[in-house]
Amino acid sequence: MSIHNEDQSSKLFQSQTHILNQTFGFINSMCLKCAIDLCIPDVIHKYGKPMPLSQLIASLPIHPSKTCFISRLMQILVQSGFFSQHNVTDYNQEVSYVLTDASILLLKDHPFRMTCLLQVILDPVMFNPWFQFSTWFTNDDPTPFYTQNEMTLWDYASREPKFNHLFNDAMTNDTRLISSVVIEKCKGVFEGLESLVDVGGGTGTLAKAIANSFPHLNCIVFDLPHVVHDLQGTDNIKYVGGDMFETIPSADSIMFKTVMHNWNDEECLKILKRCKEAIENKDKGKVIIIDTVIGNVKGDSESEQTKLYYDMEMMVLVTGKQRNEKDWAKLFFSAGFNHYKITQVLGFKSLIEVYP
Repeated sequence: MSIHNEDQSSKLFQSQTHILNQTFGFINSMCLKCAIDLCIPDVIHKYGKPMPLSQLIASLPIHPSKTCFISRLMQILVQSGFFSQHNVTDYNQEVSYVLTDASILLLKDHPFRMTCLLQVILDPVMFNPWFQFSTWFTNDDPTPFYTQNEMTLWDYASREPKFNHLFNDAMTNDTRLISSVVIEKCKGVFEGLESLVDVGGGTGTLAKAIANSFPHLNCIVFDLPHVVHDLQGTDNIKYVGGDMFETIPSADSIMFKTVMHNWNDEECLKILKRCKEAIENKDKGKVIIIDTVIGNVKGDSESEQTKLYYDMEMMVLVTGKQRNEKDWAKLFFSAGFNHYKITQVLGFKSLIEVYP
């Protein structure tokens, strides 16, 4: 194939670069995981000021033969926005590094740290099914995860305590920021309610925050028996094990935090019908859903990309999907609910109130 002009060759090279950048995208994830494993964000944070490369190298638990590679690792972490680089000047002959807003969320003692979520997403158990993605399209398995493991993600978690603990820790850390914002900016959502069931509530991080802010509200954390086993309740929090597809404990309100996206439309419709049955007071009762709504944040391409990444993650790991507003509305009305309200206050996630 001949190249006839400079414009054609430029487009070819641009296309080649685009393909390679997409192909090498996993390198950003693996370099970030390596930085966390080596505690680089915490080491720089503890130093308290821009940290020279030599000081960083001396503080890391690495073999002496690997010291020359740290500058190259830091170079790509700077490029991807996780550290800021202070360049060499006449007065300072060595490059130094400081944290960015993103790497602050990777500190071990940060209340909203994201390290557990990153570790579980990049765990081989979650990552290996991607190698079955194309194979899955040629068979009748429910998910690539099933193709890889011959069981669902939920069955795997119930049989592997170590992975179950890692997964629950990730969900807990992901919930801390959401619960803080929900309590601060969405208090009206819970006003007038006397009872709430947090379905798929894990160890109860969100329910505890709500119960502390609304002591009159009786909360039930409802999840699979192996998740809530041996968890201790309080005066206004109770842990109940069960299957949301069979029955949901009765209450004024039923809450789902990033649960619906784990299930396909048929499964979600069944869950929502169980919710309608469980709502005791149809006048003030409602379903509260914290989940993504594709396309509802105009001009925010990074948030929309995150939602699409999550959509692919749901396809590979479970039977779920991310939904746009029309998808959500169809589910709500098909389940017999009358109207809904979407509030955009949780980053790329939304708070949806659904009324019977």
